Amino acid sequence: MALFLLDETPVFPPVELAEPDGLLAVGGDLSVERLLHAYRSGIFPWYDEPPIAWWCPDPRFVLFPDELLVQKSMRPVLNGQKFRFSINERFSEVMAQCRQARRPGQQGTWINDHIIDAYTKLHTLGVAWSAEAWAGDQLAGGLYGIRLGRVFFGESMFARVSNASKFAFIRWVQYLQQEGTALIDCQVYTDHLASLGARMIPRSSFIGYLDQYC
Repeated sequence: MALFLLDETPVFPPVELAEPDGLLAVGGDLSVERLLHAYRSGIFPWYDEPPIAWWCPDPRFVLFPDELLVQKSMRPVLNGQKFRFSINERFSEVMAQCRQARRPGQQGTWINDHIIDAYTKLHTLGVAWSAEAWAGDQLAGGLYGIRLGRVFFGESMFARVSNASKFAFIRWVQYLQQEGTALIDCQVYTDHLASLGARMIPRSSFIGYLDQYC
């Protein structure tokens, strides 16, 4: 298949035309308009160096909030006083920590200065959110992503203390469930999120959910 090169207009080709690995297009920018259009279409940016690469993998890794799995080993952590949960208290710091987090099999990070600037703008508009776990007055773990309608698009998470990111994620999913969120996009498979109940669904089904809930 041909790889699509984007111009200045915030328009994407049909996601069905993506490469087998999910790569759909390159180029364009990280403007608010383009990013919102991308997420509503099931597309996200992920790249090391310019040009920007845009992805829509098939199948898609998602979590339905009512399918969240809480392991027995996490129950004392959730019910104890080890961590405190917060929302949007340290968005910029969460992004910075996600940028610095080491990830198996990855040499660098896609969270560059342009990504941070773009998502900070989305945060000021109330679109990008962070969830944090605190150990005392220290930020111990957290995550950030995009919230549109009844869908949350997870972007990245980090932990500086064991179980901190898992604590933040579980509390965040429970909060989203109370708020009526229907779907959490986890993008691509990880063992960590699979252990919490995330699973693969066909891209066509995922796009159908976005049409319904975004």
